[in-house]
Amino acid sequence: MYLTGKQTQLLGRIMQTLAEPHEEKEIREIMGDLVMQLLQAQFYASFVWQPIQQSFGHSTQINMEPLNLRAYETYYQFHDPITPLMQRYRVAVRATDVLPHEYLRKTEFFNDFLMKDGLYWGVNLYAWHQGNNLGDMRIWRDRRRENFSADEMRLLDMLQPAFVTALARAQRPGHDAPETMNLFAQRLTTREQDTARLVMLGLPDKEIARQLEISTTTVRTHLENAFRKVGVNSRAALVHKLRL
Repeated sequence: MYLTGKQTQLLGRIMQTLAEPHEEKEIREIMGDLVMQLLQAQFYASFVWQPIQQSFGHSTQINMEPLNLRAYETYYQFHDPITPLMQRYRVAVRATDVLPHEYLRKTEFFNDFLMKDGLYWGVNLYAWHQGNNLGDMRIWRDRRRENFSADEMRLLDMLQPAFVTALARAQRPGHDAPETMNLFAQRLTTREQDTARLVMLGLPDKEIARQLEISTTTVRTHLENAFRKVGVNSRAALVHKLRL
């Protein structure tokens, strides 16, 4: 399998991210951005299987309409012809591996859910640990692209052990919980709060990375997520909002 220089760099960033301490949802969010770049995909969603409810929940998404994902959680997942079959796999699996595309295109699920956001070619990867599904990655391309290749599937399989380990570590009892902060700060994950606190002290990214024992790239990812969640576009505005 041949890897471009960019793919090699992204793989390194992904493995470094998975080795760092993050919250469970945060892992799925960061992985979405990096894996989309790695596979040159355009859409991403991630869910956690809830065995008691027998349903997927706790969604996170990139480039997908939140209202459409809510419709998935409340209706379409119960009329989904591919995901229950894909969930059985312990390796990366394409939608076309479980149902021929010509049949998928005739379903309500495809026409009323997938195509609403332009999803056409899909691959899922599930994090199975001791019989539990800790979370998944659902990566999609639109119809202008090609289906995912065998080499791209192998790339995902290479990431799976580290992905599973990171999620399992994040879900251990006693994993740090967010401290009580103002309403804006409560929108942030623990690591985003940690990063924001150091920003409030005026520290640069390099020093924040050193204190939190993460990369500067991860610091910037935490800040970008915090900006988006709080509704600002600068460090000064973030500090102002968190001090209200």
